[in-house]
Amino acid sequence: MVSGFELQLKFRHTVNGAPILWDSLRYENAHQETYSFSRISYLLTGFALQDATGRWIPLSDSFAWIDGPSSRNQVALTDIPEGRYHAIRFHIGPESEQNHGDPTQYAADHPLNPNLNKLHWDWQSGYIFLALEGRYRDANESKTSGYVYHYANNPQRTAVTLPLPIDLKATSLFEIDFDLGKLFNTPGPISFHQHGASTHSRKGDLIPVLLKKNLPHAFQVTKVRSAAMSPDKVRTVPIDLPAQYTPFPFKMSRTFPVPDLPVDNPLITERVVLGKKLFHDTRLSLDGTIACASCHKEPAALSDNVAQSTGIYGQLSRRHSMPLFNLAWKDRFFWDGRAETLRAQSLMPIVDPTEMNETLPSVIQKLDADPEYKELFARAFASGAISAENIGLAFENFLLSQTSYSSRFDQATQGKTTLREQERRGLELFMTEFEPRSGQYGADCFHCHGGALFTDNRFHDNGLRELIEDRGLEEATGDPLDAHKFATPSLRNVALTAPYMHDGRFNTLEEVVEHYSTGVVNRDTLDPNLAKHPAEGLNLNDADKAALVAFLRTLTDPQYAVSN
Repeated sequence: MVSGFELQLKFRHTVNGAPILWDSLRYENAHQETYSFSRISYLLTGFALQDATGRWIPLSDSFAWIDGPSSRNQVALTDIPEGRYHAIRFHIGPESEQNHGDPTQYAADHPLNPNLNKLHWDWQSGYIFLALEGRYRDANESKTSGYVYHYANNPQRTAVTLPLPIDLKATSLFEIDFDLGKLFNTPGPISFHQHGASTHSRKGDLIPVLLKKNLPHAFQVTKVRSAAMSPDKVRTVPIDLPAQYTPFPFKMSRTFPVPDLPVDNPLITERVVLGKKLFHDTRLSLDGTIACASCHKEPAALSDNVAQSTGIYGQLSRRHSMPLFNLAWKDRFFWDGRAETLRAQSLMPIVDPTEMNETLPSVIQKLDADPEYKELFARAFASGAISAENIGLAFENFLLSQTSYSSRFDQATQGKTTLREQERRGLELFMTEFEPRSGQYGADCFHCHGGALFTDNRFHDNGLRELIEDRGLEEATGDPLDAHKFATPSLRNVALTAPYMHDGRFNTLEEVVEHYSTGVVNRDTLDPNLAKHPAEGLNLNDADKAALVAFLRTLTDPQYAVSN
């Protein structure tokens, strides 16, 4: 018997048989409610094949994370023995041991790494098995609201079994439709108005019961064909690595997920030292007055304490300076996500007319005239070249080394101190959804600011007023559906990074909390986690608002606070 064949599964997201159109309010359920989809993301585990004898053959270490909007839709099951198979089985969600195990054990590219899938609540609650988010409109109403269905908890883990008649003698590809129309309608119709616009799969909630009932009917194998083997990963070679170097010790909390550090630019002390010097050098600006550190100050947790930072000739930046710690867990940079790597992001302020307004050839010429820089580049790069590429790599190394994970909150989670009663109440509100249907009246912060990093590192429209001139993510993608979406900043060190939001419109944490309590503007691009709230907002009382602010102040890292 020959082993080593590959079975590829490609998932296609449809509604009533037709390919899904994202963020399109056009689909109708059995209750005549119109709805759309902005997010479909789920975890598949426990793959197994049934052979000709009826025996199930488990495929070890088979995990997949599927995400519709990002077109992450294919799974490769490898090392499958030749033979005749009748069916395939997989589960929505991990088994109990994986669900409540340590999520930091997974490599950066593993489907169960929380920083990759953005589907992890905490060790106690585990993973979200399936996230469905979008907007809906009742049959008799013109206004739209958001819905958020987070399907989770081990009793909800669902097996899906599909016929798979195949005589496996070569690599094959199966296309599988996941029909969201059937998921919402067959055999148990789900109504946003009748059953609820949100669920977190608590015990006694009917929505996850209906989803579990419908899930096995929503998948169907639609096409079978031969396919080429998945190409082997190309070995990445470090760029211009010197013959002798000192590995830099990357430091992070044990509770943080493993980050996807750049293999082609490994952290070495020589590049971190060079990047730090460049970060503080005003010669990178045209008139020699502005350095990166001018707008990203240590006492402000590598942010700035003004709404708009000052560039050369007194010009003001367009947006508030973002904090520059824990960037190893991000994959897009700036408020609008226009840079996909730190090395690219680092060079953009240098050439920005309102910031440093310099040219890269001029910067290179200045650095090349400095004997100290010549020596530093010779230590950091085999070629010793002072080039734009190597400047970007040095910046990237330095910025990746800037981590923050030692706040009083962290000390409390380790049992080294305790939070005060008001702070504990703030944490409870922070981590509790606002879902009156199930008797939950929290502040719903954790959806976008959950996890050990206190950010999901995604882009959201958070309902700010007066955003006519700044389109946010849309300016980078060109997609009108991305209008008003901005990067979610980490709430670590948030007490140090005022003013707040991309334009620095709020001067205090109290103003920020008030916005989310009563000031959110409902529009088509508003994040569903906010759009599901009532029109009048959360209406938190004064004591709860104060508790939230008190908790947020526990997230300050002493390495920055000591500078104040």
